[in-house]
Amino acid sequence: MVQRTSTAEVMSVDLSPKKPNKAYGGDGGAYYDWSPADLPMLGAASIGAAKLCLSAGGLALPSYSDSAKVAYVLQGKRVTRSRSLSASSPGDLVVLFLGDTSTGHKRGQFTNFQLTGSTGIFTGLSTEFVARAWDLTQAAAAELVSAQPGAGIIRVKDDHRMPQARDEDRAGLVLNCLEAPLDVDIKNGGRVVVLNTRNLPLVEEVGLGADLVRIDAHSMCSPGFSCDSAYQVTYIVRGSGRVQVVGIDGTRVLETRAEGGCLFIVPRFFVVSKIADETGMEWFSIITTPNPIFSHLAGRTSVWKAISPAVLEASFNTTPEMEKLFRSKRLDSEIFFAPASN
Repeated sequence: MVQRTSTAEVMSVDLSPKKPNKAYGGDGGAYYDWSPADLPMLGAASIGAAKLCLSAGGLALPSYSDSAKVAYVLQGKRVTRSRSLSASSPGDLVVLFLGDTSTGHKRGQFTNFQLTGSTGIFTGLSTEFVARAWDLTQAAAAELVSAQPGAGIIRVKDDHRMPQARDEDRAGLVLNCLEAPLDVDIKNGGRVVVLNTRNLPLVEEVGLGADLVRIDAHSMCSPGFSCDSAYQVTYIVRGSGRVQVVGIDGTRVLETRAEGGCLFIVPRFFVVSKIADETGMEWFSIITTPNPIFSHLAGRTSVWKAISPAVLEASFNTTPEMEKLFRSKRLDSEIFFAPASN
């Protein structure tokens, strides 16, 4: 059962964006993760976050995890075979993992179980048990289990041929966010691709939705919130910008500048808004529901457009003239607002 964090606890939690720490690695690459000790909202939301970086020829040894994950390839190309992962092109492969840890060993952090290597599961079984399980002699079992000195990540030999990716392996498991139809496309503002049960049915099994958002230089993402009791876990892919988050009683709980490589979490029903720096800003988020619904508080589709003038006047304690000015703005803008032209 997932424990709920109290309102008082959420309001006092440090929401500042954080970068991950190196967990392990070697010549073939490294595995980094975010800890609830550094980013407390991970524990509150029961979300794990990690990043795998493989150099050319790097291989993440076969393993399994205690949590379902959404993987987003930040850089390079990969070959996935069952429970192993390898880089398949020159240059580094970088993969972001985000997932639900509510049924895992640790709330807010993935636990991975290696199948081979010096920390593999079979190093803990006696030679007798391994030999019996694999129908080998004890000598052969001992040799097989101890032959790989690496742990977690290795670099394969230059002359060792690894399998190539096949299109049929991607069916139903992969969505190319950079080629997928845009759900929102605002000229000089920003673009969104939403991952949900319609374009990637697998997310329903994982229990998470996701989106890739790109906003242009100095553009703004409308203040808004998830209205279906979901957390937003956001990783800044590239670029940078300012972020504000507002919680209960109009309290601003976060005002910061976020840059590429940082991760932060927006609590349930809290309002978040972002303004990109001159480089623009791109982020990948998961939302803790397969088909998230957002409510925006500015723009053509905002709640203000549905409220009568008299109610707006009374609510803001303003004049009819000011209400008309307010209502006349953002008639065509939706979600993203380009900077005002000089």
